Amino acid sequence: MAKFIINGETPLKGEITTAGNKNAALPIIVATLLTEEKCLLKNIPEIADVHIMFQLLQSLGKKVTQLQPHVYQIEGSVNSTKIPFELGARLRASILLLGGILPKAGEVFLPPPGGCVIGKRKLDAHLDAVKAFGAQFMSDGTFFQFQLNQPVASHILLKEASVTATANALLIAAAIPGKTIIENAASEPHIVDLCHVLQKMGAQIEGVKSNLLTVIGAKKLAGFEHEIVPDHIEAATWAITAACLQSELIIHQAWQEHLQMITYHLKQMNVNLQFLDPFTLKISPSKLISKAGKVQVGLWPGFPTDLMSPMIVLASQAQGMTLCHDWMYESRMFFIDKLSVMGAQVVLCDPHRVIVHGPSKLKGQELSSPDIRAGIALVIAAMAASGKSEIDRIELIDRGYEKVDERLRAIGADIKRIS
Repeated sequence: MAKFIINGETPLKGEITTAGNKNAALPIIVATLLTEEKCLLKNIPEIADVHIMFQLLQSLGKKVTQLQPHVYQIEGSVNSTKIPFELGARLRASILLLGGILPKAGEVFLPPPGGCVIGKRKLDAHLDAVKAFGAQFMSDGTFFQFQLNQPVASHILLKEASVTATANALLIAAAIPGKTIIENAASEPHIVDLCHVLQKMGAQIEGVKSNLLTVIGAKKLAGFEHEIVPDHIEAATWAITAACLQSELIIHQAWQEHLQMITYHLKQMNVNLQFLDPFTLKISPSKLISKAGKVQVGLWPGFPTDLMSPMIVLASQAQGMTLCHDWMYESRMFFIDKLSVMGAQVVLCDPHRVIVHGPSKLKGQELSSPDIRAGIALVIAAMAASGKSEIDRIELIDRGYEKVDERLRAIGADIKRIS
């Protein structure tokens, strides 16, 4: 099992470019299942989750060709409707294959989706969506079986603004002729990017960027060429890292329109930041102060849940007390025991709230990554800590961050990977 060895308190300097958005890439890759024509995808992040999704497509009969790093061509037809159990169970986003296969093939056999365990993430919203299109659902205890013999356009009210449930509803609606209305839809940048792809394929979509989507589906969808939007979560992660290390860092492909709420909260921590242009963010050394005293996640355009773990590390380096509240996931906060071992003053109030007193002097420790976001948070903490840290189970971090050790070394970090 691989691990990172990190020597902390090494300032960063230079420039880093944000990778493509993982949560946009995965549903857009699945959208290629809706057509047999060639699809050209650019700015694909080279991460484990994306590579597993490519393997899933190949297992279903699609041809996936890497033309160069971050650029892939996908073509061919689907010849299977049964998702391989081992692959599907490794990836939470395998649930998206429901939307990619069901409207064209009329059936899907799907294993329980895998991925990070950060709380109860039920499939109710997905089930409600597919049933609205006329699908039948069964389970034999191993596979979920979905059948859609006579698909119909529908009016869907999602019980929650779930990103993946919205993506599934969009994928199915795009491939069914007629008008589908999706209420309480998610509106994150990755959903917007999927909408743009489906529009290129021939679907008509109104209400993009809003929580009310109207989709006019097409019987035959075309191939497309598309460049994935940058990952605003990763851009913010680099910003938090530089702030914790009192470093100057220029972050390219940091889209200002996707970072408005995030930069608001960074300014509430007194982070010295400046947009050099609408796509370039500069972080400069500053005295971190928790001015607002609270960070709470919200639905888009609120503060994203995927940044809560790194934000807790930032709060540990800021003067004052910060209440961090993530109401979405029951297990998001449970990694803080590792920060406490490092010297952070963090109190778990309940599964959704922690109080952070800062600034704390962190010390290097032997740690284990519990999930993608907590894993990168521990990397940030280790870089800010004095002495050496070891972080194992880094394959979880690799699922969401491309070559994180190589990219951090390029801007001055003392980090190496040990297999």
